[in-house]
Amino acid sequence: MGQNWTAEIRTEEGKGASRRLRHAGKVPAIIYGADKDAVSVAFAGNFIKHAFENADLFNSVLTIDVAGGETESCVVKDIQRHPATGDVSHIDLQRAGDKTYITKDVPFNFTGKSKAPGVKMGGMMTILQPTVEIRCLAKDLPTAITVDVSTMEAGASLRLSELALPEGVVITALTHGNTDYDQSVVNITKPKRK
Repeated sequence: MGQNWTAEIRTEEGKGASRRLRHAGKVPAIIYGADKDAVSVAFAGNFIKHAFENADLFNSVLTIDVAGGETESCVVKDIQRHPATGDVSHIDLQRAGDKTYITKDVPFNFTGKSKAPGVKMGGMMTILQPTVEIRCLAKDLPTAITVDVSTMEAGASLRLSELALPEGVVITALTHGNTDYDQSVVNITKPKRK
């Protein structure tokens, strides 16, 4: 689900240059990583405004055509927003080659909630962790981790180690070799007795 973005190379550096860019309706960004030099680029502001309306964007590998430069595969590592307007004012893009491992927070997508026996009995389902930090190759990056809760009973909880993960995806908390990090992601309380 790649997206193609077009950027131009920024020749001027510094605060004044960034301010002039923003006045011209452009958003400065930097592309770094993969043992290559960082490249300063700029995007059209209107394009960026619409692009970030899609939450999946944060967990998608983007193809960036840099005018006068190379085409880069990147993931959004960080964005800064203007404190007053909330507009994106700067973007950090990390290169994501096929052999590049990236660590990112991705959201959980809980499915089957209405079918869960514990919920049908009147238990309350509580999502304890809306996102999880994963590590994988850039090409394997999922936009979300699906968690099937349809078989959960009252009083049950699901831990990180019990989740079905897409191929090539590792939950970083589980790589510490310490069970303290194996947190519950979702639980269902037992219904209160009347």
